[in-house]
Order: sequence, then C-alpha cells, then structure tokens
Amino acid sequence: MARTIAKDHDQKRSQILKSAAKVFAEQGFDRASMTQLARECGISKANIYHYYDGKDAILLDILDTYLRDLRDRICGIELDGAVPEDRLRRVIAEVLLAYQGADHEHQVQINAMSALPADQQKQMRLYQRDMVRFVSDTIQVTAPEVFDGNADKLRSATMSVFGMLNWYYMWNTGAGSKAREDYANLVADLTLKGVKGL
Repeated sequence: MARTIAKDHDQKRSQILKSAAKVFAEQGFDRASMTQLARECGISKANIYHYYDGKDAILLDILDTYLRDLRDRICGIELDGAVPEDRLRRVIAEVLLAYQGADHEHQVQINAMSALPADQQKQMRLYQRDMVRFVSDTIQVTAPEVFDGNADKLRSATMSVFGMLNWYYMWNTGAGSKAREDYANLVADLTLKGVKGL
C-alpha cells in the first residue's frame, strides 16, 4: 500500500528548502551535510530523506523553485496600457521586491549552480534568460531609436541595469520595500535619462 502524503507535506518541503538554502549559503554546498540540514530544519535526518534522496536533489529544488518563481513573477508583471517609461519603472521595482527575503537562495544560485549536472544547469539558465529578455524588451521600447539594430548596445544597457540592481541587493540585504522602491526609481531615472545619450 502506497504511503499517503501528509497534510503539511508542502509546508515541510518549503521549510526544508529555506533551511537548506541557509546552510548551503553559509557553509557552502560541498561542505554542507545532511546532518547539518536536519539540525537547521529541526527535524530528523530520516525525515529529510522522506522528502529528498540527498542534498543534490535539495539543491536542484532550491534553484528550480527560486528561479522559476522569480521568472514567473518578473515576466508576469501586468504592463498593458502603461507607457514605456512606466513599464520600466514597474519592472525594475518588481525585480528588487522579488529579491527581498531571498538572500540565501541568491547566494546558492551564484555559488552552487555549477554543482548541478549540465542539463539541470541549462534549465536554470533558461529561467534567467527569460528574465533578461523580458527586462531587455522593456528597456528597448523606452528608446527604440537608440537600440533598434544595435543588439550589443541593448545587451550592455540591460546588463548594466541588472548590475545596479544586484549591487543594491548584495549590499543592502536588509532593506525594506520602501527603500527598494526608492532605489528602483533611481535606477529607472539613470536608465531613462541616460539611454538617450548612449
């Protein structure tokens, strides 16, 4: 007879992922053990194995859940009816707000994604590319006369925006929503007022 799924299965799974992301971020994926993960989760090691075969499976689920949800949130922003400048402001703000509370997951993405097999890394990069393409398209329509036919310039502008956002994210991890929105407006102003002169 198959074992039934507990009512709190999804909640426990989310708890394991959050706790494991903290351990992987602080200890490093290679150095982290299932014993450490169990201790951080406040459950037995045997209980973790009820959810995951090992830490490789946990790593994949952390990154897949984080990047897929981030991609869906960013690419799902409602922009209909907004002028290009307002679209860019909404997208930039949403990226910073989506990063809030995900410090450990972001560090795991940066430091441990290479531990995944090549096919799994490829899927994670597809999520990232979807987001970059969405932001790039949003930037492109703010100054089509600058970017049409110049993919290199558009890519440079797009990655510069991500660079500004990631700088803030890495150095202001405890910032609240208001501070993030204020900085998002600064990035939007720099981008909108700067692209015309590129």
